[in-house]
Amino acid sequence: MEHVVRIIQRDTRAWRMQVWISFGIALLVCATGLAWLPGDDLDRAFMVMGYFFCLSAAFALAKYVRDNALNPSDTPMWSLVVWGGFAASMALTAWGLWRMDINPTWKAYLLVSWLYLISSAFTLAKTLRDAYEADRLERAHNVAPAAADAPAGR
Repeated sequence: MEHVVRIIQRDTRAWRMQVWISFGIALLVCATGLAWLPGDDLDRAFMVMGYFFCLSAAFALAKYVRDNALNPSDTPMWSLVVWGGFAASMALTAWGLWRMDINPTWKAYLLVSWLYLISSAFTLAKTLRDAYEADRLERAHNVAPAAADAPAGR
């Protein structure tokens, strides 16, 4: 029997740390911007909800895209829900930011921190999924040879 060596590529520890630190910084700068946001409490509440909506929609979209990359398995309606939710979250948050009566410097800060949060969420989702897939491949590789060596009937 020919022995096949499989190399399972994993992200480096430094990369994983960078991804988590980047996501943490994105959360921090968004929270700071929203906490110190001048203006009405209703505007602040809207933006907080918008950021959370965007963040959860970004994670849902990242999972959906990865799950359906090689073998589409979700229904067209779920596709509409995921893509529509992400589009709606981004559009509504952008609209809320645009219509706020605040200094353009604040708007720029909130815009950049918001886009940084979404970008780092996608990167974090990919990194976590890559680790999951590598673990799954290792388990499958370690289990398959042992099962082939087991006596029949067990």
